Amino acid sequence: MKWAERSGKEYLYQVLDRIGNAKSLGPRSHETEAAMANYTSSKTEINERRQASARKLTESCALYRSLRLPMIPSEAAKILREADRRSMLGSKLLVVGTNAMPAYSIEAGGEINDAPTETDDFDMAWSALVKDDADLGVMAMLKGVDSTYTVNTERTFQVRNAKAFEFELLAAPSTVGNMISNDRPSPLPLEEQEWLLLGTYLSHVVVARDGTPARLVVPDPRYFGLQKLWMSAQVKRDPRKKPKDRRQGMAVLSATKATMPHISMDEEFEKAIPVELQPFYEAWKVNYIESPTPRWR
Repeated sequence: MKWAERSGKEYLYQVLDRIGNAKSLGPRSHETEAAMANYTSSKTEINERRQASARKLTESCALYRSLRLPMIPSEAAKILREADRRSMLGSKLLVVGTNAMPAYSIEAGGEINDAPTETDDFDMAWSALVKDDADLGVMAMLKGVDSTYTVNTERTFQVRNAKAFEFELLAAPSTVGNMISNDRPSPLPLEEQEWLLLGTYLSHVVVARDGTPARLVVPDPRYFGLQKLWMSAQVKRDPRKKPKDRRQGMAVLSATKATMPHISMDEEFEKAIPVELQPFYEAWKVNYIESPTPRWR
């Protein structure tokens, strides 16, 4: 709110947006002065609470880093926060690939043994099950983070910013039609992404390497692990990535079994496993040895 003079009289205005549009609440009077006093008091209280929360958040993030808990790239955290602000995270965008690993470690209550956590890019999957044009799309979200993001014309599912950080958008074929028309980047449709829509997503707040927090929303660890094992056996898969796929898949499945009793791996789950993934589940099950509870380094 603000006071403004019009035709020699002072009026109280409610500011509606950042560019200064406002509506009049009436000329100065006992009522408008009381409204302004209440607004000023509330604003002061909110600012004090915000500053206290910011200090507490800074302390928590510093403690997180000192404990050497799993972190994500700083640029990825910026994307996650913007997607979260726009209510796209979890409802329309899902973190897939190696950057999902910190969420599984936190769910397990400790570092997941033998599971690589380093990657050079940031993969997300379009996961909207219904079409919704309420937001401005993925590219608008990315531009809200960094105006230098541009589409790689040779790989149109990928964008890069001026720092050469790469973001890739994947999608289950069943979800591609639910994107805004002509949005960019164009998602890479992959049949194996369908499996990551199954089960129950996990959500955890993690800290980036620059000390800022962000929320991860990731696939059900059972299907993440099985999909990784499936990928490790595909001829088309980059041979350099196959060992990492297998280690991640085996480790996440084992951690789920050992430390996540609320995520069932019982007979009912086994019957629901897609036929393509059944051999990989059976192979993991034969080799599964209950390991010590994961722990932080």
